[in-house]
Amino acid sequence: MTADVTGQPTGSKLPSPDERGFLGWPRWFVTLFGTDLWERFSFYGMAALLFLFAAEPKASGGLGLGNSTAAALFGVYLSSVFMASLPGGWLGDRIFGARRAVLYGGVLIALGHLTMALPSTPTFFAGMLLLAAGTGLLKPNLATMLSAFYPRDKQAERDAGFSIFYMSIQISAVIAPLVTGLVGELVNWHLGFGVAALGMALGLLQYARGRAHFGGVGEHPERPATVRERTVVVRLAGAFAAVVAGLAAVDVTAGTFELRHALMFAGLVSVVAPIACFRYLLRHPDISPGERGRVRAYIWVFLSSALFWMLFVQGGSVYSLFAKESTQRSLAGFTLPASWFQSAVPLFMLIVAPLFARLWIRRGNRTGAPPKLALGLAFMGLSLALMGLATMAASDGGRVTPLWLLSAYLLMACGEIVFAPVGMSVTTGIAPRTFVSQMIGMFWLSAALGAGLGSQLARFSEEDSPRPGHFFVLGLVGLGAAAVVAVRAKPLRRRLEP
Repeated sequence: MTADVTGQPTGSKLPSPDERGFLGWPRWFVTLFGTDLWERFSFYGMAALLFLFAAEPKASGGLGLGNSTAAALFGVYLSSVFMASLPGGWLGDRIFGARRAVLYGGVLIALGHLTMALPSTPTFFAGMLLLAAGTGLLKPNLATMLSAFYPRDKQAERDAGFSIFYMSIQISAVIAPLVTGLVGELVNWHLGFGVAALGMALGLLQYARGRAHFGGVGEHPERPATVRERTVVVRLAGAFAAVVAGLAAVDVTAGTFELRHALMFAGLVSVVAPIACFRYLLRHPDISPGERGRVRAYIWVFLSSALFWMLFVQGGSVYSLFAKESTQRSLAGFTLPASWFQSAVPLFMLIVAPLFARLWIRRGNRTGAPPKLALGLAFMGLSLALMGLATMAASDGGRVTPLWLLSAYLLMACGEIVFAPVGMSVTTGIAPRTFVSQMIGMFWLSAALGAGLGSQLARFSEEDSPRPGHFFVLGLVGLGAAAVVAVRAKPLRRRLEP
């Protein structure tokens, strides 16, 4: 299937712009919004519980892994979710089409949450695998469908559109930790995971009811894979699965298996996979010289993204540990669950996202993507530096005001709402026309690399409470990276533009 000058597939029938739904929004937008809202409810609801459940002693119903291993598990889970976006994007582009890929991904996510709701350790880890596979299918292909409604030459509008959509889904991210945290921490951990399954089921219902409003968008794969290509991919996937299963079997049989072995393997894959993917794209015969040049320039964006998510992943692990061990959580005689603080980032994002979206529209094309990415990194660095000060304030073993943690989460929210939607927007903007979902998978693969590295860094934090140096060093890394990207902004923008 070919594409026209706007970047839309010539075989796709776009819905009529007059088809309006809730509050005047196009019906296709309402459907995508609702689907992502409920998927994010399930994701953030589960993520709010994961670290705390893994670190909780077995006598209290948890996994009893300890703080450092639980932090590593949290990071590797995020890394696995992001890594799955690459094959998920390929399946959407070449096999299923984006529309069916989103549906299949949602089904796997719902099954994953239901599996985790069963009270056993094996089903917990099986559920995590289903969640990673399902999210890898859903996320890149949902973003592909959203981007299909924006012409490729409208960078500012696309940046603003992704920012608004990114803001919209934070509604569920605010509510989910409050609901699943209350149920999981105060009633039963596995029942909390079951609540997340209900959220994804509602998302699937929303999607099934609204698919008719997409016109022809995402109905078919952009460039269907040939029989030979499918055969090669199946063989490679089978070989990879056989190697993983073989290594695990040897480790278990020898009696030497530890969770950290799986974490190390996931980290190795997150490093090797990006190298292989860039090599594949830069040598692909269907990519023109101009597109190949933009892919080379995109390596800067990829590395910046990996660094951003390496820092960001501290929020779900080490920040949560600070909330649990060093933050005053009593309110009117009630002790707030530590997981509730995970609602702070999406809540702040709801507040600041309209401001940034308005700023990008007002600036138009005068501000390209690289300065925005630098700003996102700077916010993240400041958040970590502030947490260093907070940790110093709690160094006497007491608990400090939650304003420290909330202020750090505010800076983190500003960093995410600047960096993530702009990163996705520039990814779709520079993507070769029949590789959009795969390029979005590449963006999330950068997050996988960052999350894997971040999980290992989290292990260096002290077992009972993180040290100030942990935050200060990472904060300086973020600010230094922001300065480098800012200096390179002009030449990088020229290389990224069509």
